Amino acid sequence: MERIIFHIDVNNAFLSWSAIDLLNHGSKLDIRDSYAVIGGDEKSRHGIVLAKSMPAKKRGVKTGESLYQARKKVPALKMYPPNYLWYQKMSKSLFELLSKYTDDIEVASIDECYLDYGKVKKLYGDEIEFAYRLKEEVYNTLGFTVNIGIANNKLCAKMASDFSKPNKVHTLYQYEVEKKMYPLPIGDLFGVGRRTCEKLLKLGIHTIGDLAHADPKRLNPYLKNQSIDFIRRAQGYDDSPVVKNEGDPKGISNSITLPRDLNDLEEMNFIIHGIVENVTRSLRKQKKYASVVAVMIKDKFFKSYSHQRKLKNATDLSEEIYQVAKELLKECWNHEPVRLLGVRLDQLTEENHHQVSLFESVNNRERDTKLEHLIDAIQDKYGDRAIKKATLIDHPVKKKYLNH
Repeated sequence: MERIIFHIDVNNAFLSWSAIDLLNHGSKLDIRDSYAVIGGDEKSRHGIVLAKSMPAKKRGVKTGESLYQARKKVPALKMYPPNYLWYQKMSKSLFELLSKYTDDIEVASIDECYLDYGKVKKLYGDEIEFAYRLKEEVYNTLGFTVNIGIANNKLCAKMASDFSKPNKVHTLYQYEVEKKMYPLPIGDLFGVGRRTCEKLLKLGIHTIGDLAHADPKRLNPYLKNQSIDFIRRAQGYDDSPVVKNEGDPKGISNSITLPRDLNDLEEMNFIIHGIVENVTRSLRKQKKYASVVAVMIKDKFFKSYSHQRKLKNATDLSEEIYQVAKELLKECWNHEPVRLLGVRLDQLTEENHHQVSLFESVNNRERDTKLEHLIDAIQDKYGDRAIKKATLIDHPVKKKYLNH
């Protein structure tokens, strides 16, 4: 069976998703068509551009630059704070739509995934025709556009989806690699970071084609044992499978891939708090209690770390789980910049045999439980914006990460 892999990438995800959120709440302006950016707190050192509209991009605004620099280029620029909880919902909607066609989907980040189309081609026909239909379905159903790269492996599918944007379908089959990929700058090869790129440029390797034809012995002193791997990637070879993201019915988890690396524990705690609110709400909807809490992080080098803890008493209370998650994060973090944060609840039970300590009041627990369920009921009926805990409303970094 021929391998046919799709890489599906949301165009300008954070700005597009914020635009949809604003339109849903009565805005007359689609910020995708105006001078707009998604950015951090303008008054702090974290005031950077996380995403920009096409009009802003045409005026020279760049992702990662300061909002001050962006405003110098476009004085009329409008800044909107990111809303990660909303982004998670939009991401989930996309992956649920795709799962109608196959469960062979590997989520790569909040706004991109790989799909193994070869296994379902007999059902849905030619891959290019299907990709165009799928792209239109995403737009008509969810309101945003995607790029779809089609290839014989994940690497080339990823490269293809980046060829030109937005709202495009591109192919990069193995027989097209020499024509379409070899002329590209070496820094465009997926997996070549800034430092590796600098080393290769010093060796006179300027294009992907240069690397594809390089002598591994010449590269070994600079790339160590990765020389052959980089050369094979430059030649368009990648054997890695599409790894399905299997859901575990015995656990509940949620994670956020961040648009920029974080190196501030306070900001990470705040995001963990928001994730805990999500997973505990799901927990209460299932009428379950968690006995194990785990925190996962992925650093800028894509290394993953996790710590977990068995609770003395199973619980469904957000604050109890957050306090444990906060401690686990501190234990788990190695002080490298973080790009993904996640929380998982395991060993779920339907009963809560809580043993009250000498310093704990039964009345306080009953009050907290009633309050959690009341908040859930209000949010279920009127939406997540209707009510929010003060700890999430008044937090000093709230404007940078939540917008409701």
